[in-house]
Amino acid sequence: MRIGLVRRGYSGTGGAERYLGRFADGLRAAGHSAVLFCSPEWPEGAWTGERFAVPGRGPKEFADGLQRVKPREHCDLLYSLERVWECDAYRAGDGVHAAWLERRAEYEPGWKGWFRGLQRKHLDMMELERAVFDPKADRLIIANSRMVAGEIAKYFAVPEARVRVVYNGLPTQRDVSGTREETRKRLGVAEEECVALFAGSGWERKGLRFAMEAINRTQSARLLVAGDGKRRGLPASARTQFLGDVKELRELMEAADVFVLPTIYDPFSNATLEALDAGLPVVTTEANGCAEIMRPGADGVALVRPDDIEGIAEGIEGWGAGEGEEMRAARREYAAGFTIERNVRETLQFLTENKAPPTP
Repeated sequence: MRIGLVRRGYSGTGGAERYLGRFADGLRAAGHSAVLFCSPEWPEGAWTGERFAVPGRGPKEFADGLQRVKPREHCDLLYSLERVWECDAYRAGDGVHAAWLERRAEYEPGWKGWFRGLQRKHLDMMELERAVFDPKADRLIIANSRMVAGEIAKYFAVPEARVRVVYNGLPTQRDVSGTREETRKRLGVAEEECVALFAGSGWERKGLRFAMEAINRTQSARLLVAGDGKRRGLPASARTQFLGDVKELRELMEAADVFVLPTIYDPFSNATLEALDAGLPVVTTEANGCAEIMRPGADGVALVRPDDIEGIAEGIEGWGAGEGEEMRAARREYAAGFTIERNVRETLQFLTENKAPPTP
C-alpha cells in the first residue's frame, strides 16, 4: 500500500519529525511505500523518498494548499499528522488544541486567555480541529495516549470505535555509548553532583520555568537545558546551564541522573520515552501522556500540577540520588518494548481493518 503522510513545518530537533522518519522507515520495512506532503522549508536530506511541497504559511493556508495538491491522486491512503480539511486518517500527535488552551489558562493571567481567544491563529486552529474531529465523518483517528483519546471524546464526541490509542515508539537498535564520565567532565559536572536534564523547545508549554525554580530549591543539583527557546520571563538560576540545540540527546541522558519535564501539556513526550530508554528516572506531570506508561515506584513520578515546585525539587533529589546500574538496566529493558515496529504494526492494523473511505 502507498501511504501519504502529511506534516507542516520542520524542526531539526522536533519530536514529530523524528517520529515521522521512524514511522516511514517502519512502513518500508513492512513492505509499504510512503510519500510525504510537507511545507517547503523541509530541507533536502530530511526525507528519503518522494515528497510534494505544499505552500501555506500558517495551518489554514497549508490545509487549503494540500487540497489543491490533490494528494489522493498520489497515494492509496492519506494519513495526516497535521490538522487538515480532509484525510482518511489523522494522528493526533499534537493533542487537542482546545484542551491545551484550557490547561494553559490555569497558569497565566485571565486577560491573556481572553486575548488569545481573539487571535486569528487560534481561531483557525480551532476551525481545523472541528473539521478533523468531525464526529459525523468516517475518519479514523490515532491518539498517542489515553489522555488525548479522552480529550477527543470530551470536546468533540468522536465515536470510540473510530479512535485507537497507539503509543509512540523508538528504533530497535539503540546502543549505550558509555561516555557518561567523559560527557560530565566536558560539561564541568562534579562526580558527586546530581544532574537533571530538561530537553525540548516550547519552554512555556513544557514548564521550564518550573524546573528552574525547583532546581534553585535543591541542595546542589544542576539543570541542563537542551533546546532553544525564549529566556525572557524565566527565573534567574546559577544552577541552570543552557546547551542550545542538541541533535543527539543520548550522551546527555547517559550523563544525567534524572530527566525533568514539568509540562503543562504534552500529548506524549518522545523525550520522556527516550529518557526511560536511557535508564533515567523521570519527574514529569500527569499532563504528559507518556506518564501513562511509567510504572509507579520504578520509573519516577508524575505530579498533578506543573507548578508544584516543592514536588519537582523533591523528585529531582529523590530520584537523582545515585541509582545503581541495575535500576537503569531494568528501566531500559522495560522501555525497549515501545518500539517503532510495534507502533507501525498497531497503526497499520487499525487503518487497514477499518480503512476510511475518502471524504467526498
